[in-house]
Amino acid sequence: MAPASKAVVFTDFDGTITLKDSNDYLTDNVGYGEKKRRDGNIDILENRVKFRDAFKEMLDSVHLPFEECVELLRKNIKLDPGFKAFYNWCLAEKIPVIVLSSGMEPIIRALLTDLVGPHADQIKIVSNQPKLLGDGKWTIDFHDDSDFGHDKSLAIKPTANLPKEDRPILFYCGDGVSDLSAARETDLLFAKFGHDLITYCEREGAPFTVFKTFEDIHKDIRDIMEDKTTIDEVAGRHQKQKAAAAAEPTVK
Repeated sequence: MAPASKAVVFTDFDGTITLKDSNDYLTDNVGYGEKKRRDGNIDILENRVKFRDAFKEMLDSVHLPFEECVELLRKNIKLDPGFKAFYNWCLAEKIPVIVLSSGMEPIIRALLTDLVGPHADQIKIVSNQPKLLGDGKWTIDFHDDSDFGHDKSLAIKPTANLPKEDRPILFYCGDGVSDLSAARETDLLFAKFGHDLITYCEREGAPFTVFKTFEDIHKDIRDIMEDKTTIDEVAGRHQKQKAAAAAEPTVK
């Protein structure tokens, strides 16, 4: 990462930039189904199984050829309503947006091109790949040997470890169990409302703020970059809201 960047936005793809997770969609509709997938996610959160093992089993249950999977997803996966405006603002501000994904690069690139447009080719993708086995069969080819299959923290650390005078502000946006390794590596973590990443952060005491759409992320990052607020103020918002909700009298 060029040290001249004043900020860098690292983001998950599935369920974060998109409204639905493409891997979940395939598993639920042409794989072993939603219940078994959710049970697997709980096992990961409770440290009963490695992410890479559960994720591979999930994708290996998908029975469509890979190209048919891509076409199915192009018809059914939609963009977060705030992402395109946020990305265009990042382009204008020269803030790199880097996708760190446990999904597969050909799917992510096809969906970004469809959903974001021609400028999407400027988004760097660090992800897994498909491994085509012949006769329409395929499996996932993991990015590294970690328990995650793709340890997203490894892509962040080189920038995080730059000298203080060169180091940009680092943001991360995510929603699920594949984002666990990245949760502590950036200056501000945006965790999607109602998803597993919040459960992990609260359990581990990792600081974060909650977002519902990229409109929330856009406002907070813009305000931070314009010195209208601070990272600590944004990160403390969730705890203040949670404390205020706990202090409200129970209605009987």
